[in-house]
Amino acid sequence: MPNIKPISSLKNYQSVVEEVCEDSPVYLTKNGSGSCALVDMSYVDSYEKMKAELSLLSELYKGKHSGETEGWFSAEDIEKELGVRT
Repeated sequence: MPNIKPISSLKNYQSVVEEVCEDSPVYLTKNGSGSCALVDMSYVDSYEKMKAELSLLSELYKGKHSGETEGWFSAEDIEKELGVRT
């Protein structure tokens, strides 16, 4: 069950913060509409990691799609471009 409170409840900030748990954010409303949420920092960390993973997967997909439509580079071409010898 979501923990929803009016933003005016922040007058008693400490009691609201105590209700925030790792898997249970406190959602604050203003005039009956969602305004913001108080979340545990571990949630923020996992959210940032998930955003980075999604961004990486998106770039990998773009690269795969480009390779399939425009052709792939050979290992030799890449080594030549980077000036690497094996």
